[in-house]
Amino acid sequence: MSAIRYQALLLLATICLLCACQAGHSTPVPALATTTPEARHKAAMQRFETMINTCDEALAAELVDPKAPFSTPASKTPVYGGKGYLDIVRFMRRGFSDVQWKLEEMVAQGNVVAVRWTCSGTHDGTFLGHKPTGKRFTATVMNFYYFNEDGRIINDIAAEGMIAILRQIGLVKM
Repeated sequence: MSAIRYQALLLLATICLLCACQAGHSTPVPALATTTPEARHKAAMQRFETMINTCDEALAAELVDPKAPFSTPASKTPVYGGKGYLDIVRFMRRGFSDVQWKLEEMVAQGNVVAVRWTCSGTHDGTFLGHKPTGKRFTATVMNFYYFNEDGRIINDIAAEGMIAILRQIGLVKM
């Protein structure tokens, strides 16, 4: 190999290494097969955030098992799969057209991911029979998501907190 060709290859390799080390460049993400189930589930939850904020049906079909049941105050019977989950989101959007969920924190163990969300929106449509008030809300919401062996969501349990107490003592009707 000529000295000029060798120097050119050495310069190219140096430039590649410098570019890879610059601030803002992340290390490559390992292939899914080499990551832990917890890491895969957390990555799915980040995509889930996009799904619920955009009502992306293709993403819903990919992330949520079609047989997964979900409950909602809008229906006495469960809804199923990604389409059913997005029906719940659309139910919320009818009362709060600008509703958004922001994933604030998550912890994964085995097939379960606990997520703390900040949910916010404006009451600009009828919701649970209540006419729009125009009032804005921001609430902290806690959910537990369960995954199957295929890495799809099969259950979502919401922590009800204070609303459960208010409902049970009759101060809030649902």
